[in-house]
Amino acid sequence: MKKIGRFHVLTDTCLQTQFSHLELAELAIAGGADTIQLREKGGETREMIRVAEQMQALCKRAGVTFIVNDRVDVAIASRADGVHLGQNDFPIPLARSLLGEGAIIGGSAGNMEEARKCLLEGADYIGFGPVYFTISKEDAGPAGGLDLLKQVVKEISLPIVAIGGITRENTPRVIQAGVHGIAVISAVCCQKDPAEATQCLRRLLEVD
Repeated sequence: MKKIGRFHVLTDTCLQTQFSHLELAELAIAGGADTIQLREKGGETREMIRVAEQMQALCKRAGVTFIVNDRVDVAIASRADGVHLGQNDFPIPLARSLLGEGAIIGGSAGNMEEARKCLLEGADYIGFGPVYFTISKEDAGPAGGLDLLKQVVKEISLPIVAIGGITRENTPRVIQAGVHGIAVISAVCCQKDPAEATQCLRRLLEVD
């Protein structure tokens, strides 16, 4: 049984430079994240593999799922639990053939059509958003809002993980839309105390 987490923290060292990917992973795990996603858009592949291997070891010890964003090669090299792929990234069916049936493969979707595509191509979960306006992702489309999120939850028979502009303030409303979980970047990474920020969001998740 694949463990699709309810609280995904995406590590990022572009939006902030105070913490490394590994430090962010440690702090987020301490705060109660059950999935860590390495999100690195640049840099050398060899260095990325080194960081991913460290994060995978950390996550394994903590019993937390480790996902690599975009990079199937890095996921394979670091023995990650899976990958998360955008609409224009590596094709999901091809990633599946390389990573195997046991791997967790998430797909990004910003509308109903993209969500259906993820489902048809064999994704294990969908990262749906942005729900709210976000500056964390340069390539993020317009905010879809809660009504669209509810529609997707209703129609698509996969765990839906909401992403995009999710904060302490709006998390309860997002959860009420019926999602499986939430994914955040700046709500944890850009905070003064990422562990405390994670803990606070985790508590909100457990209210429902």
